Amino acid sequence: MKFGLRLPSYAWPDATYEQVGRLGAYARRAEDVGFDSLWVIEHLLASPALYAVAWHDPLAVLAHVAAVTERVRLGTAILVLPLRHPAIVAREVITLDFLSGGRFILGVGTGWDELEFATVGVPLKERGARLDEGLEVIRRLLGEESVTHHGRFYDLEDVSMAPRPPQVPPVWIAGGSLGHAPETPDKPYIAPKVLERIGRADGWMSRSSGSDAGMVKADWIVVQEYLRGIGRDPRTLTFAHTQFVHISEAPTREEAIAEQGPCFARVMGTHRSFDDLAASYLLGTIDDIQRRIADLAAVGLQEIILTPVTDDPRQLDLLATHVVAPFR
Repeated sequence: MKFGLRLPSYAWPDATYEQVGRLGAYARRAEDVGFDSLWVIEHLLASPALYAVAWHDPLAVLAHVAAVTERVRLGTAILVLPLRHPAIVAREVITLDFLSGGRFILGVGTGWDELEFATVGVPLKERGARLDEGLEVIRRLLGEESVTHHGRFYDLEDVSMAPRPPQVPPVWIAGGSLGHAPETPDKPYIAPKVLERIGRADGWMSRSSGSDAGMVKADWIVVQEYLRGIGRDPRTLTFAHTQFVHISEAPTREEAIAEQGPCFARVMGTHRSFDDLAASYLLGTIDDIQRRIADLAAVGLQEIILTPVTDDPRQLDLLATHVVAPFR
């Protein structure tokens, strides 16, 4: 199993130039301690439904990280594609692919936060259709010499993106069923349109927020059945999972949770119960966290993308020692 790291690119309200500037050194350290990939999440605004903080722009952060790393793959986990024009995203993808030497992965999702959509003037109800059409336009711009497209949302006439990248970066789709966060508009099953998107993708990132290990495993069964039904071998799809985590070396679960609670609260807010957080994310002792990961690995998880809830670089060494090394 491979291990990715979602960078702590949090847009803290009290951020300083020095604090944000440490992201480069953090990324280099993550590469040095053995992570296989580095990722950045996108949230334009803090959301009262799930998160108490926003994140810095993912593509700008990855451009910086591409300059200070050499080996690790770099990706968005995820980019909220319906909020962006696909032609602009295509140019950004081309740029990142060249800057990273072909290490970039485009991870996309529909998004769900109504306030973010209202802020940029995109109706939330159009998010799925915009993602599908936008992704089609991006793929064509990256792979074809000239693109003419007249769709529901986007119109392009004889548009060329030069230079096209030597390769079309892999596309990973996020999505899944939902159980623990009823504030979001999703329904607690994998919608047919989501399965269709996954079926066209190179990778699938199962949901972490509002999901437990049982739901992730159940979703993977559904995805595999769908792929077989359309004649695709499930082994051709990378099965990934994103998870928020904070490692504590405390000997008991109670002591570990006492340390982890304030760190999670700074990112998640205090409106969600700790039982909800514990069901969705990696909390508790090191043994608790290792068991949760082993449970997912046993059903075929190929890559877990860990998201520290602090930007303390000591968490990198703890993750490398207690999570990455035992599963190598």
